[in-house]
Amino acid sequence: MQASGEKKLLIAMIFAIIAGGLSGFIWGETMMAVAWLGELFLTALKMLIVPLVAASIITGVAGLGDIRKLGRMGGFAISYYACTTLIAVSIGLLMANLWQPGVGVDFASSATTAKPEIGDVSVTDLILSLVHPNIIDAAANMKLLPIIVFCILFAAALTTLGETGKPVIAFFEGLNEAMMKMVGWIMIFAPIGVFALIASKLGSAGGGEAFFAQLAGLAKYALAVISGLLTHAVVLSALLVLLARRSIMDYLQHMGTALMTAFSTASSSATLPLTLEGVKAAGVDEKARRFVLPLGATINMDGTALYEAVAVLFIAQAYGIDLSFGQQMLVLVTATMAAIGAAGIPEAGLVTMVIVLEAVGLPLEGIGLILAIDWFLDRCRTTINVFGDSVGAAVVGKLAVKQ
Repeated sequence: MQASGEKKLLIAMIFAIIAGGLSGFIWGETMMAVAWLGELFLTALKMLIVPLVAASIITGVAGLGDIRKLGRMGGFAISYYACTTLIAVSIGLLMANLWQPGVGVDFASSATTAKPEIGDVSVTDLILSLVHPNIIDAAANMKLLPIIVFCILFAAALTTLGETGKPVIAFFEGLNEAMMKMVGWIMIFAPIGVFALIASKLGSAGGGEAFFAQLAGLAKYALAVISGLLTHAVVLSALLVLLARRSIMDYLQHMGTALMTAFSTASSSATLPLTLEGVKAAGVDEKARRFVLPLGATINMDGTALYEAVAVLFIAQAYGIDLSFGQQMLVLVTATMAAIGAAGIPEAGLVTMVIVLEAVGLPLEGIGLILAIDWFLDRCRTTINVFGDSVGAAVVGKLAVKQ
């Protein structure tokens, strides 16, 4: 019955995306009237994130028993994320060099956006983002990275308390189950929310004609990003088969709802409850999914890193700047490190873009033209981010837990 319901919801989500796209294309700004339904759905999912992350991390770490196993799992998880992000950036650079999307673009007349209002971000800032002086304030402002660090330490402390810590662990186990039950209730209304999100977003872009006019102006850039994301999806699928020993089609069937939600919401964090549910249905090790997925939703941004590699070369090409092999290697390293390290900073995607642009001395004003279709590409790269998180849980569950 559960598999049947999962399949019905996935079909409903696909129809909702198609219907939302057609409605936004045809009626344009009129569909802004349903935007509140999408916002309600997105807010309802976000409402569950903090308690779900806390319960998932604490029960996941506590379930390991021996704290030394946390180091093994954490090492595997971070290594996986670093390697896949490095691969993603490499693919992005390859696609940008193959497509040459910025050649012939008149950037001077198109990039009207001023330099982004954002301060310098140093390595020290990234390290400091791991902790927060007020964990309640961090929860209120959805700063997930310090929450995850706190929950890991808290759970590790609980495992040293013996009988005294067991009631606390049992409380968080019950909280985790209650949160997942609430996720199921919210997902009953998912097709309506997804329809509204897609229709209203396309409507705010001016409808189908306006969107395709924007897309046509940046066609090679969009194709370079999308072809890169598809290539990385193939790489992730290969890792799923070779390392986690899982069937791609079976895994995608369980992850379908989460991936559709990622595309419609453009938020890895908002999709986390569905990712946890999909990976659970796929039979991934419980300890791995409870620890790896919240961590991945916060620091793993394969799709974003790939997108930014393409964007940096696009901006360089549009300004007629030829980046040397050494400079492109700098982009490779900087984009990889920034994608992993900047997750605790507000507007992390913008921060990582600024970091990479400044590393190779490119003008920040170049971001202006990219923002024209960023809302669409954001959905594409978020879907890859979520898929990368789910594959990471399967790989870590196979390699770090079951050996």
